Amino acid sequence: MKTSRSASAVVAVLAVTSLLATVLQTLTIPLVPKLPALLDTSPTNASWVVTITLLTGAITTPVSGRLGDLYGKRRVLLLIMGAVITGTVISACTSSLWPMVIGRALQGVAAGVIPLALGLVRDQLPPERVGGAMALMSATLGLGGAGGIPLAGVVAENFDWHLLFVGSAGLGLLCTIWLAVAVSESPGHARGHFDVTGTIGLTVGLTLLLLPIVNGAQWGWGNTRTIGSGAMAILVLLGWARHQLRIDAPLVDLRVTARRPVLMANFATIATGFAIFAMFFVFPQLLQAPRSTGYGFGQSLVESGLVLVPNGLVALLLTPLAARTIRRYGPRMAMIAAAVLIGAGYLHVLLRTDSVADIIFASALIGAGAGISTAATAKLISDSVPMTETASANGVNALMRSMGSATGAALLTVILAHATLHVGPASLPSEAGLRTAFLVGIGAAVTSLICVALIPPARASVSPVPHASPLGDGDGDGDGGGGGGEVATLPVDLAGK
Repeated sequence: MKTSRSASAVVAVLAVTSLLATVLQTLTIPLVPKLPALLDTSPTNASWVVTITLLTGAITTPVSGRLGDLYGKRRVLLLIMGAVITGTVISACTSSLWPMVIGRALQGVAAGVIPLALGLVRDQLPPERVGGAMALMSATLGLGGAGGIPLAGVVAENFDWHLLFVGSAGLGLLCTIWLAVAVSESPGHARGHFDVTGTIGLTVGLTLLLLPIVNGAQWGWGNTRTIGSGAMAILVLLGWARHQLRIDAPLVDLRVTARRPVLMANFATIATGFAIFAMFFVFPQLLQAPRSTGYGFGQSLVESGLVLVPNGLVALLLTPLAARTIRRYGPRMAMIAAAVLIGAGYLHVLLRTDSVADIIFASALIGAGAGISTAATAKLISDSVPMTETASANGVNALMRSMGSATGAALLTVILAHATLHVGPASLPSEAGLRTAFLVGIGAAVTSLICVALIPPARASVSPVPHASPLGDGDGDGDGGGGGGEVATLPVDLAGK
């Protein structure tokens, strides 16, 4: 077991690296309106700069988790950082579309950092520190998402936009060196081989699924491409699932993922990812809308981004409370509290948007819920699967969050596109459209709450040991996760792994 000092160094570097991964996901948001001119291309083609990152991130999360379980989480994490740095350098050196798309595709691989980092936390920290460490990392994820937008906005408005990628590449290199020095490889690897066929099937299936979700509003929801891609995605993913259930060493162990605690946690994560994305998508439009609309605040890109910074800061400051909540009441109760906070944030902004302070308060509530939810979900899933499956199980959960965000993008785009008003030459969302979006956010929070309520309560814990042991009865309704320093019983038979 690592000393307290070295364990703190592990948590610090994994948190900073995860922070960088989330910043990369929002890095180009301030550039979206300018991308066609910057890359000398059409708006449709320019959208690939954002879409490709979503696609590669969604695919990478379960793949990186499985590779980490098989070949070592630290080793795979360093390889991912190498790919991210390469992609960022490519983006920094180009003003052409397709090199930028390639660079952004490699940057999207950064999504694979998060499940590996969570797996390393569980593997290398004393049990009593795991809950707190996961809460801290979850808070930094929220801070990266909220802080990346105004930071990128400041750079884009005042300097050459290529500096966004130059700075990110430098930070990526520093993180990689720090990881190599501070983090050791986890003991014990999963048995089996890497499922190449499953990886190809997942890649094709998710690509076909995410393409209509992201581009449905542009293509038209009744268009042949949209319907055909969705139908093909279902067929490919069903075939992929059948393949996963038939082989001995699947990319994703669907038998473990299908157990009720993990399954319901993943469903809750889809809804939570949807609700969190809705805030980043809708709140800036409310803040940037001209005052002449009757509801907007006329803020600049940087100002509206700064309003969302408290969202991440609150999640960070509440880290000790989140850790204590998880340790004392278990991750299931913490997830319930998180869903209530997210719903309360949307309810507040639905009923009251008289000042910027109202938006800040609502985003802070949502940020608090997001931080607690991410930490509690990671703890519950880690407690519910074997140690050799933690990275891949958390990878699937990260995939569910990406799917929730992508679905949120598609649905909210449709809602706001069908409820518009014209201010001069500009077409803006109407107040009714924004309120509908807030109601959808409340609905997502309620959906998450229902899913968490269906997770079986944790059984009585057993005596603490360094790592969880296979004490479950294998009935499929296993433990929902225990407190931080106690070992949860695992609803799986490790002897068969």
